Amino acid sequence: GMPRGRVMYLNVFSSFRIREEGKDRIPEHPYLYETDVEISLVGGSCKSPIERFWNGSSAMYILQKATHHEESDSMEESRTEDAVYAPELLPKESPGPLALSVGRAKQLISLYTMVQNPNVTYLGMSDAVVLPPLWVRCDGSDPQHTCWVGAEPLRAGNKVTGVNIYMVSCDGPTADKTRFANLEELKKEHKIRHHSSVVTTKGFAQYELIAAAAIEDTLAESESNIYVDITWNGVDKILETPPLVSAATLNIALESGDPRSPVFQLYRELQFLLALAEGLKTGVTEWPEPSESESALKLVQEFLTDLKKKLDGDCVSGNKSEREKIKCDTAAVDSCIKSIFGERGDLDFTEQLWCKMKGKCVSSYQELIDCFTLVIKSLELGEIQPWIHQGSSSFLSQLIQQSYHGRMEDVPLSDITPIQMLLEIGLEKMKKDYVSFFIGKSRGSLLFQDYFISTAVDLQEQVHRVQKLHHMLEIMVSCTGLLQFRHENLFPLTQICMQYYKENPLNEKHVFQLPIRPALVKKFYQNDNPEIWKVEISSGHGQKEVKTTWQVSTNAPVEHGTANNSGLFSDSTVNGSSEERLYFITMTQCSQVQFT
Repeated sequence: GMPRGRVMYLNVFSSFRIREEGKDRIPEHPYLYETDVEISLVGGSCKSPIERFWNGSSAMYILQKATHHEESDSMEESRTEDAVYAPELLPKESPGPLALSVGRAKQLISLYTMVQNPNVTYLGMSDAVVLPPLWVRCDGSDPQHTCWVGAEPLRAGNKVTGVNIYMVSCDGPTADKTRFANLEELKKEHKIRHHSSVVTTKGFAQYELIAAAAIEDTLAESESNIYVDITWNGVDKILETPPLVSAATLNIALESGDPRSPVFQLYRELQFLLALAEGLKTGVTEWPEPSESESALKLVQEFLTDLKKKLDGDCVSGNKSEREKIKCDTAAVDSCIKSIFGERGDLDFTEQLWCKMKGKCVSSYQELIDCFTLVIKSLELGEIQPWIHQGSSSFLSQLIQQSYHGRMEDVPLSDITPIQMLLEIGLEKMKKDYVSFFIGKSRGSLLFQDYFISTAVDLQEQVHRVQKLHHMLEIMVSCTGLLQFRHENLFPLTQICMQYYKENPLNEKHVFQLPIRPALVKKFYQNDNPEIWKVEISSGHGQKEVKTTWQVSTNAPVEHGTANNSGLFSDSTVNGSSEERLYFITMTQCSQVQFT
């Protein structure tokens, strides 16, 4: 038979197996193998630890050195024979992943390769299963500074025909360009290694645009990032600038609420709306600190007095300026964006009322009741006959319509009623603000989705959808401001965002992707240094295709410590000039094991 340890190794994998439907949950804790190796399965929504240099199947095994407690000595003696489910072996504060020696990694890879080989039938398994790829963290103690070793099954249908084995080495960070590879030499090495006469090259570069647009000062804490990925065929030299015939994708991840955003006032208005919605849900409303300026009650009082005078025919000379002031208040938008975010001049009574009461103005539940009491009294007495938008469905609008006919229902202003009344008018006003942007400015009217302003769902869901509208607006505004996007670029971006948000909850970490022409962002990357620059050299076709990749990146490609890490940072000081970009160099080579 087969040595017990190997069968056990296979058992670890089979206990980990993901079914094709992917319905099985991925285990949360690593498994322990032979006391020194921790095996975990990474997939689905988890961030892949190797995404910086490899893009492949969604799920994979990650093997690393086990992290032990004090008991580890006694464990060495007992040499566990079976895979232990070992959550208690993990320390509370993990110091980051630990790496195995390159020799141990190669041993684990060859076991995995054997388990995958359909010709090795004495494993007691009638049908071989295609396992997810396997990657082992290495400590870089060999001359090549190997930091990862990986294996990926090659398949024909559901039969495994071989395994691709990857060796990833890492060096740097360095600003010393003489340590960069020479493209011709890389091609020559690849040809010798894989006995190929013809190779093709493909380039990839990633540039950060948001930093290039020089607003990096406060972005440190934020998750916001706008970057462009560019790929092209036929690379002439290392670190070349991408040609204009490349394929480019704009990637946008943006957190709302940057105080410098032209739509920051609107964001604050939305925060107040959210506080009301939360109050409705939990029964506890967070009221803003009262502002030094005017109170909501005073503003509402003046507003109603004005309307009464209008009705009495005393045309007040200050009226026009008052109207102008309201317009300014509501849109309070930077001049640079006025062109895309025009102020709405058509605010009806309930919207103007919201403007008086939103934000810092209403500072207590009692004040809210007092304001609505004033309004309802004026309506009942017929002192005002306000104008409201057609189709407005808030409770206050219904009361106003009733007042036209001189009979209004009794409103007990208690419990959550006042909060709900204020939330409803704010929701209607904000929906109209966003619609006027998306329909008026990005000319998305034909494709604007009613989904976002539907009143057929409950209030909480309506508020959630308005949050989505705001996030989309922030994205449009950033692209207009930073990248000077015109309508023909905004339009497809709007569609991409709307499509995503029709099917997904609010997610400010989501990366929206828009294919663009490189010329649009050329000025950002022409003189700039890439975050990542990579060349891929390949030969062979289909299953037989083999690749060598060489890349530089400003971020470390590995998060586990390697033996040469300590020396890694030494030449960052040599140069003395902070202008020089420091790059990590990563090289990935592959070899194939064919089973057939």
